[in-house]
Amino acid sequence: MTATDHAQIDWDEHGNPHSRVFADVYFSTESGLDETRHVFLTQNELAERFAALPAQGRLVIGETGFGTGLNFLCAWQLFNASAVADARLHFVSVEKYPLSRADLERALRLWPELQGFADQLLGQYVAVHQGFQRFVFEAGRVTLTLLIGDALEMLPQLDGEIDAWFLDGFAPAKNPEMWTPELFAELARLAAPGSTIATFTSTGWVRRALNAAGFKMKRMPGIGHKWEVLKGHFVGQPEDARHTEAVMTSRVKPWFARPRLPDGPRTALVIGAGLAGCATASSLSARGWQVSLMERHGDLAQEASGNPQGVLYLKLSAHGTPLSQLILSGFGHTRRLLERLERGVDWDDCGVLQLAFDEKERERQAQLAAAFPDDLLHVLDPATAQSRAGVALESGGLFYPQGGWVHPPALCRHQVNMNKVQVLAHREVIELRRDEGQWQAWDGERLLASACVVVLAGAAEIKRFPASAELPLKRIRGQITRLAETPASQALATVVCAEGYVAPARGGEHTLGASFAFHSDDLTPSVTEHLGNIALLREISEDLSQRLKVDTLPPENLQGRAAFRCTSPDYLPIVGPLADRAAFLEAYAVLRKDARQTPDTECPWLEGLYVNSGHGSRGLITAPLSGELIAAWLDNEPLPLPRSVAEACHPNRFVLRGLIRGKQETR
Repeated sequence: MTATDHAQIDWDEHGNPHSRVFADVYFSTESGLDETRHVFLTQNELAERFAALPAQGRLVIGETGFGTGLNFLCAWQLFNASAVADARLHFVSVEKYPLSRADLERALRLWPELQGFADQLLGQYVAVHQGFQRFVFEAGRVTLTLLIGDALEMLPQLDGEIDAWFLDGFAPAKNPEMWTPELFAELARLAAPGSTIATFTSTGWVRRALNAAGFKMKRMPGIGHKWEVLKGHFVGQPEDARHTEAVMTSRVKPWFARPRLPDGPRTALVIGAGLAGCATASSLSARGWQVSLMERHGDLAQEASGNPQGVLYLKLSAHGTPLSQLILSGFGHTRRLLERLERGVDWDDCGVLQLAFDEKERERQAQLAAAFPDDLLHVLDPATAQSRAGVALESGGLFYPQGGWVHPPALCRHQVNMNKVQVLAHREVIELRRDEGQWQAWDGERLLASACVVVLAGAAEIKRFPASAELPLKRIRGQITRLAETPASQALATVVCAEGYVAPARGGEHTLGASFAFHSDDLTPSVTEHLGNIALLREISEDLSQRLKVDTLPPENLQGRAAFRCTSPDYLPIVGPLADRAAFLEAYAVLRKDARQTPDTECPWLEGLYVNSGHGSRGLITAPLSGELIAAWLDNEPLPLPRSVAEACHPNRFVLRGLIRGKQETR
């Protein structure tokens, strides 16, 4: 995605937006609201369906063409007026050319009666970049998943079921790519049983193509200048469509399929109250689960999530790897969460400058600058970088204007408080037992709590449990150094990174770090690693070192803290349901001989047992969205990430690779 991929808008004399690319209107210039309500809300019978939702019920709407968000806001307004208080609306929309925030705000001013909803959307409309972007409103009652990109690239990556479709691309004559049999086949693949569909166009070939895809369509009276519109319902994909190459390749392998949803009360234990645990507990609680967040310490965020400042830094790839896709989606989700915290105290979007400290790094940064838009990252020459940072630097670098620093405990606390999660402090879970469909957490002889679902979010400590003992998690000790702000160091205006990082002061202190120690189990801060952090600071900026007077600081008086990062061999987090390892190896032993096989055998899941761990130094960006991913698994809702990325993070990936390597090793 490049900077020019924002929608190019022309405004008519009445303030209505027109697409310059497609030479078409975004909505009727005569009766936009009325047309939206008649075509999409009425033809999909949404008022009745919202009113019929039970407690904890959910309806999922899918849309082709987000545009100005008018359809979403109208659906949200009707949902709030019609549905019971604890029902949920999930809206999924694909958009190739998203509006800039300024254009979106200008367009939505046309609808004063939607202002309350529009303001909430605009309040979170930040860091909207290529890929899957998750928005959460009203403490989880309303969810928006925006798929930014071409519809025929985005929709095949979506894992979920859609209850009602809005077909609202630009007119078929203006934008034929949004009205193809291939796209309609994707709508059918994603359609839930009984799914409905509506569109403003009544063109005969569109109706026939939708019928051929599996939707029974009929013409209905239109509104305004629209004589007729189309509505329909899903009757099932035709037999010949079910066996096309595209459909067959889109089928989920059994080891990545969704486990059966747990029976009984929606109760969950989340073990570990760091970033991953707090995010998971919050996401589940937002969906009506009764969640107990268990923490062995006396408060939240006491281990790796307890540093005074963490950096919102995007270590991306120019090649669209699963990790890069996860980071881009996770960054947007975290940035939207942070908008609710106190800027300057809990976080600051001061930007992040990654110095081009050698030739290899300069080449990497040039590739990234060519692959991503300027509003995400751009290269600064040495003079501009120095001006941006406020201190003297030896080189230029890559600047992330939407990045910055975060106080991780504040984010943890916000997530827990937002959804009123029950925190059980001083509860160290030593053993998990399964009894009559419930997981029991024991600290030895004492039963601490029980629930039908357990999520292990305690970093590498989850290896104490037999079910997760084989996950290849490793601990890496990291130490940060806290340096008192000086009048001269107040000039530092952005986070600056090289091999280490230094952030503008929070509460009178700069955070500096962080060391990497692969073979130490001692969490006592060491003078040696403090001095190593000071050396990293000098490499970043000798000028800043002098401003902070580091030469006058007795090494033995330096303050900081150490904690363990937890990471996996492929640097992706481990997020999802756990399987019985021994039974998995037996069920899929054929993969040792032929990795192309896909046995029909159902995966031997450990019912109700999930994991969210292995976030390494990226937890601020990956953990909150991973909480949404766990909740989507457990609530059978559309995943917040492309299926391929969710599979790349899946716990089963390691035992699967082992099986395939086993085949190779026997040659």
